[in-house]
Amino acid sequence: MTDTPVRTERRGHVLEVTLDRPKANAIDLATSRIMGEVFTAFRDDPDLRVAVITGAGDKFFCAGWDLKAAAEGDAVDGDYGKGGFGGLQELRGLNKPVIAAVNGICCGGGLEFAISADIILAADHASFALPEIRSGTVADAATLKLPKRIPYHIAMEMLFTGRWIDAEEAARWGLVNRVVPAADLLDQARAMADTLASGPPLVYAAIKEIVREAEDMKFQDAMNRITKSQFATVETLYRSEDQQEGARAFAEKRDPVWKGR
Repeated sequence: MTDTPVRTERRGHVLEVTLDRPKANAIDLATSRIMGEVFTAFRDDPDLRVAVITGAGDKFFCAGWDLKAAAEGDAVDGDYGKGGFGGLQELRGLNKPVIAAVNGICCGGGLEFAISADIILAADHASFALPEIRSGTVADAATLKLPKRIPYHIAMEMLFTGRWIDAEEAARWGLVNRVVPAADLLDQARAMADTLASGPPLVYAAIKEIVREAEDMKFQDAMNRITKSQFATVETLYRSEDQQEGARAFAEKRDPVWKGR
């Protein structure tokens, strides 16, 4: 096991987060708490606009909950830290794009961690499963999220059977955005992150808040909240310098310079 189970690197406005816990990049309570601190700091840093998450090595993205640590005393209902398991899936107010670069096996809590991202790129050898059923437990976050992300019947089959799917099948069902050669995975994730980092951060924030908060709302109720600026991020956007800059840049036929304010 490495001394630093979570490695981070800043590249301009992009934060790269690498889970590095040989052999399977599994997450124990201590690692989850570190990840929570990392993603909270990312959320709160105005200079960071996009995050890329991946796993160390070329075999595992993340095998989920560390069963060895559990056997040694980590409680499944223990303190996962800020943002819940893996620091992402329950982190409030995370209104910045997150890209998952899935570089290998992605199963159990690792799959739940991946689908907490906004965009998922998968290496061509990646594979996905929810094997919790075989150990007599429930994949709680996946049970809530997966049937909303991919066709219901496919999600239920994965939950009921623990069946593995490869990267191509994951793309076919819309679980991942695209499949790329393993050697190109991080470069393509970085290119996408750079594209997003050059875009309007206040608009991204509004998109994420609207999608999150409106999930269980009726369409017209959500539309009314948007048009009346009743989402905090929408209110900020419509009163921002960036809103004025976007209009000026369009009128002047030039690229806008986004400041995030």
